[in-house]
Amino acid sequence: MVMWIVIITLLALGLVLLIAELIFIPGTTVVGLLGVIFMIAGVYVSYNHFGAQIGQYTLIATLALTLVTLFVSFRSNAWTRFALKETIDSKVNQGLTNNLNVGDEGITSSTLRPIGKAEFHNNIVEVKTLGYYVEQGCRVKITSIQVHQIIVEPITNHS
Repeated sequence: MVMWIVIITLLALGLVLLIAELIFIPGTTVVGLLGVIFMIAGVYVSYNHFGAQIGQYTLIATLALTLVTLFVSFRSNAWTRFALKETIDSKVNQGLTNNLNVGDEGITSSTLRPIGKAEFHNNIVEVKTLGYYVEQGCRVKITSIQVHQIIVEPITNHS
């Protein structure tokens, strides 16, 4: 009885991993490969422990169950409730650049490496430098505003 539990567990785990590979995380191949290995191990244990006849039945049942499960999974759209149906159509800084102008000064709220965040007119926006590394809390000035991209440079105090 224990061997049947081992065999069924190996086969079920293999089938779950194979389905997960094909439907939830396609392209990784590792999960699917592990699933196939578990299923092969289950059939092998069946052959080894119960003999050729029971091994044949296990192999045929495993193949049939796998094919039916895959067919039903793809055919009935059983996984649509797990699928992402919404799209993100917003852009970085969308609408935030309206009240900003070239020459405005602000303070970095994160380190710019060369992209980070800075505060202008009590709004925090994503900004970019032209290769400068700017520490958090430094003063910066807007040098250009492109489509949803704010280019800044550090302000240096000359004494």
